[in-house]
Amino acid sequence: MVVKILLIILVVLAVLIAALYFLGRKMQKKQEEQQAQIEAAKQNVSMLVIDKKKMKLSEAGLPAAVLEQAPKYMRRAKLPIVKAKIGPQIMSLICDSEIFDSVPVKKEVKATVSGIYITSVKGIRGPLAAPEKKKGKFKTWVSKMQEKAGAKPIK
Repeated sequence: MVVKILLIILVVLAVLIAALYFLGRKMQKKQEEQQAQIEAAKQNVSMLVIDKKKMKLSEAGLPAAVLEQAPKYMRRAKLPIVKAKIGPQIMSLICDSEIFDSVPVKKEVKATVSGIYITSVKGIRGPLAAPEKKKGKFKTWVSKMQEKAGAKPIK
């Protein structure tokens, strides 16, 4: 009896792992195709970054065509949005989440843009300031406790 139950669980797990493997390969191919399209359409632009926030797609002020093409689950998700002045126009652009923290506010930068998607940012007048790393909750708690005890903080 126990052997049959374990065998059934093993078969279900094997099917689940196989399904996840093939789904992962399919998603990876799709991502590679999208990355190739981004690389083909990229342009270097100089822009003045006015503001940056993480907000919902519907609140970002993006064109209606972008909202219509976005999947339903992406409309509720918060995306890194950068409001920038490119030439005489003020535009809302979607930023890559990896470089969002390094985008300076109220400074002029040279950015690589593909459509409305910012893929990289470089400073025009010197290098960009490195974003400060946030401490985890445990390290913050330890430093507060050491401060209260009068000990030197650990680095």
